[in-house]
Amino acid sequence: MISDKSPVYLLAGGRPRNPQTPDPLIQAVFRKSGKTLPSIAYIGTANGDNGDFFNRMARAFREAGASRVIHAVVSPEGADLKTARGILESADIIFISGGDVDMGMRLLKEKNMIESLNGLYERGKLFFGTSAGAIMLAKEWVCWRDPDDNSSAELFPCLGYAPVVCDCHDEEGGWQELKTALRLEEDNIKGYGLVTGTALIVFPDGRLKALGGAVHRYIRHGDSVDRISDILPAGS
Repeated sequence: MISDKSPVYLLAGGRPRNPQTPDPLIQAVFRKSGKTLPSIAYIGTANGDNGDFFNRMARAFREAGASRVIHAVVSPEGADLKTARGILESADIIFISGGDVDMGMRLLKEKNMIESLNGLYERGKLFFGTSAGAIMLAKEWVCWRDPDDNSSAELFPCLGYAPVVCDCHDEEGGWQELKTALRLEEDNIKGYGLVTGTALIVFPDGRLKALGGAVHRYIRHGDSVDRISDILPAGS
């Protein structure tokens, strides 16, 4: 049976925006939509629907060829969720913005938006996210009940459209949060470090493809989390 689901694009972000050069990773997402001038629905729960976040991303999307970028506002008390759902339904592509993963997921759950998003994904809507938004599209992430106690780390579920564990643009920090998450996973689970300026495409059949550069890869063996071979872009 052929799946209706689309690949999910996880973008690291973190690279300074050059208004003279459209982001090639965003353009790759837009090409996948099959639309010459796609419309984008923006979800910003990870940053409380901050207007500056939205304006910055909307500019980048328009420079990359989007026809419209519409803010599906969810976070504020009294937000018009019916209108937000209509925006998501009618857009060609849905984007999940960066910020805080835990807050982003919590607000989607509190506002009863996850079921609507799940339905759109199952019907083939194209999703992509940057930074915390990329992690929200993945399987799960890590939080600490007590920020001062490393032993209080625990996993919480994300949307899971990309059934991987990943982190973004923490190559200089050594992927410490990713490693913590992997230590809470089952043995032999792999994790993916999306280096600044790269992306990981996760296909419905489980295939993975790197864009923009090497994606770091780690695996848990017992108490050890070890780096293994990177995922390289095609032709590298």
